[in-house]
Amino acid sequence: MPELRSGTRRDRTNPNPAPVAPPERPRRRAAAARNRRTAASAPAEEEDLIANAGGEAAGEEVRILEGGGEIGGGVDEEGIGERRMDDYGSGGKSADKLAGGEEEGCAAPLPEKVQVGGSPLYKIERKLGKGGFGQVYVGRRISTTNTNGRMGGANAVEVALKFEHRTSKGCNYGPPYEWQVYNTLGGIHGVPRVHFKGRQGEYYVMVMDMLGPSLWDVWNNNAHTMSTEMVACIAIEAISILEKMHSKGYVHGDVKPENFLLGPPGTPEEKKLFLVDLGLATRWKDTSSGQHVEYEQWPDVFRGTVRYASVHAHLGRTGSRRDDLESLAYTLIFLLRGRLPWQGYQGGNKGFLVCKKKMATSPETLCYFCPQPFKQFVEYVVNLKFDEEPNYARYISLFDGVVGPNPDIRPINTDGAQKLIYQVGQKRGRLMMEEDDDEQPKKKIRMGMPATQWISVYNARRPMKQRYHYNVADIRLAQHIEKGNEDGLYISCVASCANLWALIMDAGTGFIAQVYELSPHFLHKEWIMEQWEKNYYISALAGANNGSSLVVMSKGISSKGTQFAQQSYKVSDSFPFKWINKKWREGFYVTAMATAGSRWGVVMSRNAGFSDQVVELDFLYPSEGIHRRWDSGYRITATAATLDQAALVLSVPRRKPADETQETLRTSAFPSQHVKEKWAKNLYIASVCYGRTVS
Repeated sequence: MPELRSGTRRDRTNPNPAPVAPPERPRRRAAAARNRRTAASAPAEEEDLIANAGGEAAGEEVRILEGGGEIGGGVDEEGIGERRMDDYGSGGKSADKLAGGEEEGCAAPLPEKVQVGGSPLYKIERKLGKGGFGQVYVGRRISTTNTNGRMGGANAVEVALKFEHRTSKGCNYGPPYEWQVYNTLGGIHGVPRVHFKGRQGEYYVMVMDMLGPSLWDVWNNNAHTMSTEMVACIAIEAISILEKMHSKGYVHGDVKPENFLLGPPGTPEEKKLFLVDLGLATRWKDTSSGQHVEYEQWPDVFRGTVRYASVHAHLGRTGSRRDDLESLAYTLIFLLRGRLPWQGYQGGNKGFLVCKKKMATSPETLCYFCPQPFKQFVEYVVNLKFDEEPNYARYISLFDGVVGPNPDIRPINTDGAQKLIYQVGQKRGRLMMEEDDDEQPKKKIRMGMPATQWISVYNARRPMKQRYHYNVADIRLAQHIEKGNEDGLYISCVASCANLWALIMDAGTGFIAQVYELSPHFLHKEWIMEQWEKNYYISALAGANNGSSLVVMSKGISSKGTQFAQQSYKVSDSFPFKWINKKWREGFYVTAMATAGSRWGVVMSRNAGFSDQVVELDFLYPSEGIHRRWDSGYRITATAATLDQAALVLSVPRRKPADETQETLRTSAFPSQHVKEKWAKNLYIASVCYGRTVS
């Protein structure tokens, strides 16, 4: 247990600053806004409050998503620490598919016969299925135009006809986006060929190879079971199909049993595996530069099928090769076990709950009744980095001991995988695999148990006086704040753990006056509006498990060299990214945020001193995303966490600091000793919160 620490030494700052008159009315200044994509809103309603520079407040209602979770607990001995300016020298450094979907209400009747792009004339027969971007029917050839008697390919008697209405989401700008993908991928290993395409009436039509049942159909018609050898063969061939697709620069984006089809029954291809429905395929490789696409996160955008989507897809991160492989892993475990641990969730926050469960389910738990190769495959793919090249040959080799030695009698044709292994070659295949086994284990992206910890962020600053208090009870707040003010310190950030408070006070805030309120409400609207009218703006806030809040409002120029011109805040039951996105377009930036139980409070301001801003949201801790943002010039400027999620806001400052060094720590107790070590390097606490991380 940390002991109560106190005792400070005055520095060169005047310990009794004279009262300062209210500042002049600040000028409005619209910050640059960056356009963001948004998704459909969910049905809850919350209040969005706005303060103008003159103190006028206005309200509007917006819609948000529902979420869950609460802040965890901690120790309750009060602690205090201080860094004095003259202590150290200077230094530093589907059904579930949310994207797309067919437009039911506006669809015109399908034609009885189809002929497009120089194709034979086809009569439409039975319906084969319906995807996120269209519907597929059997087409029977009734003319002999352009035929040489062959009964396969473009001249087959039966073909698959995929219809997409011209007003569907995939056709907003002309022919379906999927057509472009098939132009590149159609006919490669494991992807069906498109023989003709064109528009007829209200529909865009593709004429494709006729295939057989999906893996879902096979599993469903076999009493919801599938043999281990069958699933292992599927794994081997599916990996080879994805490798070929990825080599062409695309990721599929919706890997699941329904999108893997076998060849037509009774034909030489009946044991061959195909991957269909390319409506959500995206490029992972930039067409002009040949480089990997840039990393982004849009927490309100989801693409894929909830049951099988990767956690990165749930969190709105840019799709990459790892996402297809993670979805394949879930597909294999489903076929083998018949169920995934996150099935059965219902309601508007289904995606939230499913993603939370996926991240909390270890490979050992997920694959408890599965042969070892399946667990190893899951471990590999869930720990791939965003732009890491998967070792497809190694993944295929995991299943060698599960399938029979004779490829000719396997339940699934694995010729594609055999070609991949051959192309990789012995040196790059077998010998490299052996060398990999001797390598030091690399840092894993998603291993570890969920934990509740302190997240602290440190910025390089010129030597200054800083003081911290932690495990502070309500009745002790006033005492510490008054003492800090007497010593020329103002509150820079606040946090809460187990209904106790943490205060960070320093001499580098730039504030000239400050007020605060400890309220049983999260947040106390009337008091905030009253202070807005006096030209105070929210500069820090924290919430407790019991729903109470500590709100700090200040006057003066912030440490970023700006004075807010307008401010708005929102309280919601889930992280309000849609609202944040909207405010970004209006010139606002996130300047403070906090949680109370499962609720989020976010403050956004104009003239915040930033030129761009992004959010990293995760059910564990977004370590990879943070490092990628750092490499692009962003720095963490706000943090908050519940028991379920951690959110970090990263910004690009308009005025580049002389030293851009920033460090983060995750600790089970308040990092009192670590803070002093950081002070020795002229690194000062810039933000702190308590909540979800990973051990």
